[in-house]
Amino acid sequence: MSIKLTRRQAMLAATATATLATPGILRAQDVELTRRNSSSFSMQDWRDHFDDLGKSTIVADTVSRALHYWSADGSDYRVYPTSVPLTDALTKRGYTSIVRKKVGPSWTPTASQMQRYPDWKPIPPGPENPLGTHAMYLSWPAYIIHGTHDTRKIGRRSSDGCIGLYNEKIAELFQLCPVGTQVRVI
Repeated sequence: MSIKLTRRQAMLAATATATLATPGILRAQDVELTRRNSSSFSMQDWRDHFDDLGKSTIVADTVSRALHYWSADGSDYRVYPTSVPLTDALTKRGYTSIVRKKVGPSWTPTASQMQRYPDWKPIPPGPENPLGTHAMYLSWPAYIIHGTHDTRKIGRRSSDGCIGLYNEKIAELFQLCPVGTQVRVI
C-alpha cells in the first residue's frame, strides 16, 4: 500500500526532519529569517488609516511587504504579497489615490533612473517590461502599483519606488479597484 502526501504534508515532514537534525543555533537563525519572510504580514485595519472606505481602499505596508485591499462596503478584504522599494530613500509614504489604470503598460525610466543608469531605454508591453501586465498609476508622479514578470522580486526590497505584485494578483486587484481608490503607503 502506498501513502500519498500532499505537497504541504511533504514540506512539513521535510522541515520537521531538518529541524530535528539542526543544531539549536542554526534553528534560531532560521526563526529570524522567517520573521522577515513575506508571509509574516502585519495585519492592518482600514480605520487606522482612513475615515471611510471610499470607492475602495488600499494600504501598502512596506515593512511587512503586503498590500491590503478593502471593497467600498467592507465586505471584501484581501491581502497580497508585494515587492517594495530597495531603500527608504526611494520609498514615498503617505496618502494618494489611483488616478489611471492601464492593461499592457509600457515602461519609461524616470529622470533619476536615467542619471543612475544612462543606458536604460523605454520598454514596450511584453515579457521584458518591468511593469508586468497591469499598472495602476498613483497621484504621485512615477509611483505605480503594478505587476511583474520576475516573480523573484515579490516579498523583497527590489523596486525603484513602486509596489509590485504577481501578474495574476495585479490582474485581480486591477478589476477590484476603480479610479479614485484611496491608497496609503506606510
